[in-house]
This record gives sequence, structure tokens and C-alpha cells, in this order.
Amino acid sequence: MTRRPNILFIMSDDHAARAISAYGSGLNSTPNLDRLAQGGLRMDRCYVTNSICTPSRASILTGTYNHVNGVTTLDTHIDNRLPNVAKHLRTSGYQTAIYGKWHLGEGKAHEPTGFDSWAVVPGQGEYFDPIMVHPDGERTHPGYATDIITDMCLDFLKARDRDRPFFLMCHHKAPHRSFEPHPRYRHLYADGKLPVPETFDDDYGNRAAAAEAAKMRIRADMTYKDLGLVQPEGGDEVGELLVPYLRDRKVPQLKPGGELRLMDALTGQVHVFTDPQALALFKYQRYMMRYLQTIQAVDDNVGRLLDYLDAEGLSDDTIVIYTSDQGFFLGEHGWFDKRFMYEESLQMPFLVRYPAGIAKGTTTLHIACNVDFAPTFLDYAGVTVPSYMQGTSMRPILEGKAPDDANDLAYHRYWMHRDEFHNAYAHYGVRDARYKLIYWYNDPLGEPGAYPGGEPPEWELFDCDADPYELVNRAGDPAFRAVFKDMLAKLDRKMAEIGDVPEHDSRKVLAALGA
Repeated sequence: MTRRPNILFIMSDDHAARAISAYGSGLNSTPNLDRLAQGGLRMDRCYVTNSICTPSRASILTGTYNHVNGVTTLDTHIDNRLPNVAKHLRTSGYQTAIYGKWHLGEGKAHEPTGFDSWAVVPGQGEYFDPIMVHPDGERTHPGYATDIITDMCLDFLKARDRDRPFFLMCHHKAPHRSFEPHPRYRHLYADGKLPVPETFDDDYGNRAAAAEAAKMRIRADMTYKDLGLVQPEGGDEVGELLVPYLRDRKVPQLKPGGELRLMDALTGQVHVFTDPQALALFKYQRYMMRYLQTIQAVDDNVGRLLDYLDAEGLSDDTIVIYTSDQGFFLGEHGWFDKRFMYEESLQMPFLVRYPAGIAKGTTTLHIACNVDFAPTFLDYAGVTVPSYMQGTSMRPILEGKAPDDANDLAYHRYWMHRDEFHNAYAHYGVRDARYKLIYWYNDPLGEPGAYPGGEPPEWELFDCDADPYELVNRAGDPAFRAVFKDMLAKLDRKMAEIGDVPEHDSRKVLAALGA
């Protein structure tokens, strides 16, 4: 009997593909993640079905879209009585474990199930001396979260039953906001010379109202803590509150003729600004420095896991996957955070190495989504994919056997309309090999005034080949009417296939277009 592969699934939180050197941006260096790309496959079109932490994790675990698993927002937690991929693998003989970030709820109704061993941080967790929830209660673990989570994973591997395969989920909380690097990385990227994205000064022209309304701007919406700065005493004069019930304040923008003095929380160095653009670029450099420093610990700890597999002779028999729960804006369009269906937020990094089945140093432009992860695990484990799962095994893509004319399509739906932190609008849409269609629908509760000024729901259509930065909305362009109609049909078919209920009426949409 052929031995079934071990599966090591490593997931970080908010790690943009562009912040992995294997993706070629030149932004930073991640040599251990690059080992996976060099020894296996890099996916360039792996997409999240809902670009926010909790819903993405639910889809990965269950293989279902959020309207099915019920986890649509950060505040809707998983019912752990539902079947999940860990339960199926454990039933089939796998040893299963999860350590790190769970973020699917706490207490007996929401804690991890299907795992032989687990320890998770409550909520977002802390970077330093984190509390972790174990089956028998909470314990504080001295040290740095990324190191501690890896230690737990290594302890599980060392104590495993060597006669059975394992399924291990290593879930780092890094590099989630607020970005807190380990002191050993504080020297990195500190010269203030990180490249600035071409779209950093985006004016959001020719886009849906949602782009301009979002409170995710580096120049206006980052806090003192985000940037590693001392928050002065005071009220609104030192910055707007992030939200009314927290004391964290946003670093203000400069007023005409004004001056702003900012102090580094570690060194005490004072930075003085009189130029608004210089201040905006300083904020960008501080944000990116701390973000990339935080990622460095993830890369080093991935190396620790890979080194263990090599030392134990397990590398050839182990599928190792690295991904993040969604993408992240790194200054593109002037933004940080995620939530949107725009490419930087939609794209999940996905690196996979499995010497027994996946060719080294390969890439693919085929589309896959996080709902496809669970069926993929089961496929490689030789376990029947249950009928409730809505994803499809990625195995043909990973092994280079998917047909060139495959009907690649990603569906995304974000439900958290106008959340208090980011004011992001609810939307859904589809992305195929070339085009992206997004529908920004009104408040799903039907309440008036969901858009500033009373704007109605809006459509966006992008030609992702000709317009990779998604700067020109073609939804109302007569030259793209046939493309719009085709993408609308794809959206309708996909929503019908997965059972999601549309907020739009395609007949009315097409009639308005004269199509």
C-alpha cells in the first residue's frame, strides 16, 4: 500500500503575495518561503472568497462558501458541530493538530473540533507573551508568538505516531495589525527606502464610490501604534479616535501651514513635518518597515519546520503549503488592510511543495480559491470528498494536468457593509482569466442612505490584462458591453451553482444597458 502523504498547512494572517520574494516584487527577502517555490509550485491566481480573516478560515476548514457555513463576518463564529476537513482526515486515520490563530470563536460551541491536539490564541492574540487557549484552559506562554506557535508544531511532530500520516495546521497571527516585530528584526528596512507603489496617490476617479469612501488610507487612517509612534496625551487635537470605544488615535494629516512632531516609541527620535506629502510617505515607510519586519519571523520559522522535515527524512512524503488567509494592500491605491475584491486584497499567496507529485520550480495562472483547499487535502489523502463541500480539488492544477481551456472562475463576496473601522462597502463579483466584475450593492437590510449622497448600487468591470492596477472602470463603456454581459452571465451561473442569493436583477441590469 502506498503511504498517504503528510500534510503541513502553514498559514499567516494578512501576508500579501508581494511580500514574498518568490513572487518577484523585490520588496523583501523570504529565503525559506522561496524554498517552497523552488522545490514546488507558485500559484499566481489563488483567490479568497471573502477577504476578511474569520470567513476565510471557515471556508478553508469546511470547503464551503460563507452563506453556507454561516460565517460571513468577523462577528459570526463557526458552529463546531459542522463537518470539516480535519474531522474527515482524522476519521480516515490521520493525526490532526492546529496551533496558533483560530479566530472562529471561543467557548465550547466554537472551539476547534476534529483535532487530536490544539492550542489557539483567543481572538487576534498578542505578539509577546501570548495567552493561548488549550483544551484544558488558558495558559500564558512567555516569548514571541511566531516562535511559540512553531515550537508547538515541532513538539507535535516529534511526539507523533510515526506509523500514521499527520495533518498539521500551523496558523501564525503574524503579520496582522498592529505590526509588532521581534527585536531581532528591528534593524531591517529601517533606511526609509522601500519602493512606493505607482498608485499610492490614487485619486479614486472613474471608480465606484466605495473606493473613495474606504477608511483604509495610509495617509489618514493609521494609528500611532500601527506606526510604532508615541501617542501624545490629549483629545481630537492629537488625532481622531480609531473607534469611539478604543483609545487608539489616528496620526493626523497636516493642516495648511501646520507642523507635526512625531516620536519613535523605541528610540525617542523626533520627526518634524511641515509638508503633507513628506508626512504621507513617512507613514508609508513606517508601516511597511514594521510589516516586513514582522514577516521575517514567519519566514525564519517556516525554515525551522522545513529543516525538521529534511532532518527526519519526511520532505519527500509531506505536502507543505504556505498561504495567507487573504491578500493585503501594501500602499497600492494609498491603502492598507484588505476587504475589497481588488487584486491586491483578493490574491492569496500559495506555495506548495510535494516532491512525490509536484514538479519543482513551476508556476500556474489557473484560478483556484480557498474553498478548494479542503477537497485538495482529501484528494491527496485518498479520502472521498463529501457532497457538502463546494470547492474542487486543486490537484490537476498543482500537477500540471489542468486543461488550458479550463473554466477558471473565482467568486468573492464581502458582507460587512460599512464596518466601523474601515467603512468598506458590501460587494460581490467574479474574476476570470482576464476580466473582473464587481457589484457594490446597497445595504443588505435595505436601509436607505447606504452610500454617501444617496448613490445607487454600482457596477465595476476591469480588464485585468490591460489595466492590472484596476484604475479604469469599464462597466459603462459601450465598447465593453459584450464583455459586461458575458461576465454578468458568469456571475449569475456561479451564484446559482453555489446557492448564493443575488442582490441584483440581471434582466433589469441588461435592460438599463440596452443589451
